[in-house]
Amino acid sequence: MKACEVRALIQVKPPRLDRRAARLDACKTVEDLHRLARRRLPRPVADYVDGGADEELTLADNVDAFRRWRFTPSVLVDVASVDASTSLLGRRSALPLGLAPTGYTRMISTAGEPAVAGSAARAGIPYVLSTMASTSVEALATHPESGGTDRWFQLYIWKDRDLTARLVTRAAAAGYRVLEIAVDTAVSGYRVRDVRNGLTIPPQLTLKGLVDIGIRPGYWTKMLASPALQFANVTAGGGYTIDNITKQFDPSVSWEDLARIRELWPGPVVLKGPLGPDDAIRARDLGVDGVHLSNHGGRQLDRTVAPIDLVAPVREAAGPGFAVFVDSGVRHGADIATALALGADAAFIGRPYLWGLVAGGRAGVDKVIELLSDQFARTMALLGVNSVDELRRRGTTLLQHR
Repeated sequence: MKACEVRALIQVKPPRLDRRAARLDACKTVEDLHRLARRRLPRPVADYVDGGADEELTLADNVDAFRRWRFTPSVLVDVASVDASTSLLGRRSALPLGLAPTGYTRMISTAGEPAVAGSAARAGIPYVLSTMASTSVEALATHPESGGTDRWFQLYIWKDRDLTARLVTRAAAAGYRVLEIAVDTAVSGYRVRDVRNGLTIPPQLTLKGLVDIGIRPGYWTKMLASPALQFANVTAGGGYTIDNITKQFDPSVSWEDLARIRELWPGPVVLKGPLGPDDAIRARDLGVDGVHLSNHGGRQLDRTVAPIDLVAPVREAAGPGFAVFVDSGVRHGADIATALALGADAAFIGRPYLWGLVAGGRAGVDKVIELLSDQFARTMALLGVNSVDELRRRGTTLLQHR
């Protein structure tokens, strides 16, 4: 081999001067971003993001349940043009993917909910703002980052029904398109990591926290320089722990409350929780437009069935005209393909985009969506399908369960 040929083979890329961009470039999977995020967060905050209820059996099983499925692809199919777009409750989405609601996002990164909404807008997918957000429905709606975002709102039904009704009308007035009603929080799950860490909102500078400043000064300096962290959508002040703020949840919530909220909301309504076929049918018959199958990422009732295992029976019971979404355990584009083959309209992520937010701010969330999008499109091509409609139509013929 000639010297000139050897030189042509040696392609040395110059180092990137932007350290954040270089860190994100080095992340090839969602788990890479997870590891990077844990290195950048104080342990109590990292545990808040990663932790689950009680023994965390559901937390682990959510991910494992996706991985128990195997694909049976078709070959010699022309997949030169794969279209990953779809329609979600009457609006086109670039992917069958949404960004699920997460509470206290500005505690995790000062970029907060606006950065996440901005990433959703750039990707052309929906973003769901939580009642427990650290940015209000109005502030997010008018923030420059979130222009063009398909904004949905997740509602917790509080003991104060007037406050609940005001939240519904505020979200509608601010232009949120879809209302998701969370129905798995009659009481708060027992999150052992948070209890052991004594986590409060905002994080408290205890003696242990002061030691942590020396380990992760970047987190604390940004937090201390930012506006006070608060539950922006509710009129509650003071130093609430994760436990006592969730005592505002109402264990007496019933189907009658759902019917009243359905009357208040002008657009599509979705129920969010670990709903089985019977509950899905009852919701449909009350005028609900779909269900978002979720066990809160394993943060409420431990030992709950993984939501991905509810998709097929719910779809069969509720029929083809009813929206079915799923979250809890989505870590790869292949998980999205599995969800759709089982009958879901879209999959949603929570923790993965938070890891991206910590790892690289807005660019980190963009990176997570990019990874999942590329993985999903590649999975479609290798399965031998050209569109989301075809993937859903062929359904379980593409899958085997281990």
